[in-house]
Amino acid sequence: MSLHLSAAGEVSRDEGRRRAVEELSDPLYGEQEPGLLDRFLDWLSGLIDGLAEAGSGVVGGWVVLAPLLLVVAALAVWLIVWLRPSRSRAAGPPVHEGAVLSATDHRAASDRHEAAGEYAAAVAERLRAISVDLEDRVIVAPRAGRTATELAAEASVLLPGEADGLREGARIFNDVAYGDRSATADSARTMRELDTRLRAARPAEESRG
Repeated sequence: MSLHLSAAGEVSRDEGRRRAVEELSDPLYGEQEPGLLDRFLDWLSGLIDGLAEAGSGVVGGWVVLAPLLLVVAALAVWLIVWLRPSRSRAAGPPVHEGAVLSATDHRAASDRHEAAGEYAAAVAERLRAISVDLEDRVIVAPRAGRTATELAAEASVLLPGEADGLREGARIFNDVAYGDRSATADSARTMRELDTRLRAARPAEESRG
């Protein structure tokens, strides 16, 4: 029986809960639905509590419950890995893939795609136009591999009045790039309007001058 007791002790209730909380506190979980994780942790805590109480109240109960607790712990690890977004997903896709054109050329391509009802391509080309324009105006420094989320964060430093619009534009681009949502005429229009506002916006440092 001592063998089974030591096996159960390797995954104690408090230790298992501590490890789960540490894992789920990773910033990568910010994109996940909080309610889902909370419900899972509550369910897991209740299950472990119930098994521990049942094992302590039955003679030889740990002989049966120790392997079951190990199975529950393995299931918890698998669920955590399954719920965890990948590093590449958290970082986001790069804005530019392939040749980088001028802002004017990217805008023209976006307009053509939008007119043809090719809204996903219109969204992508519009954000590329925004990216090149912001670099040309020295709002952000040129950098290969920049993601839409990074672009929004960096540009918001000098264009704080457009921070919300930049974040929304990054969200639309990421949703379309990952296929979470289909691009629509509204999303293409939102990106086009953001581009227009950003072209007219003055950096905060210039405004103070």
